[in-house]
Amino acid sequence: MANQRVDTDLWRKWAHWLARIWSAPIILYSLIMFAGYFWDWVTNGTADPYAVENVPFIEVLPPILMFISTIGLAIAWRREKTGGLLTLGLQLVTLIVLFFERPLGGDPFRSAIPYLLSVAIIVPGVLFLLSSWRSGEGDATLIGSQRSSG
Repeated sequence: MANQRVDTDLWRKWAHWLARIWSAPIILYSLIMFAGYFWDWVTNGTADPYAVENVPFIEVLPPILMFISTIGLAIAWRREKTGGLLTLGLQLVTLIVLFFERPLGGDPFRSAIPYLLSVAIIVPGVLFLLSSWRSGEGDATLIGSQRSSG
């Protein structure tokens, strides 16, 4: 019984740290992109001077949802369950929108890129959820914390 507890804690630590390591570059990249668009907006008056006008909202929805999903990953660093659920929920909506807007076909490499980006965001979200589920406590659990057995 004690050996099983140690295995569960070890598996949870691996899932927790793998999720953090995987999500860190995604969060950093998103912050850099946001800072660049914000800086262009402050200096030039427009976030993207090369943007095409009159683009349907459905085409800009997946990148917006992916950015909000990365905010979910950042939340998961503190609250694994909340951030993981937010990330997975938004990525599910993103995949549904992509499926109807850009079905796979034609040039398979180009049409698969948004789907691959979604998968890259989904994996740490799933790992955060599994880590919170395996901890048995839900949100705000810390690695190495002692649970009271009373």
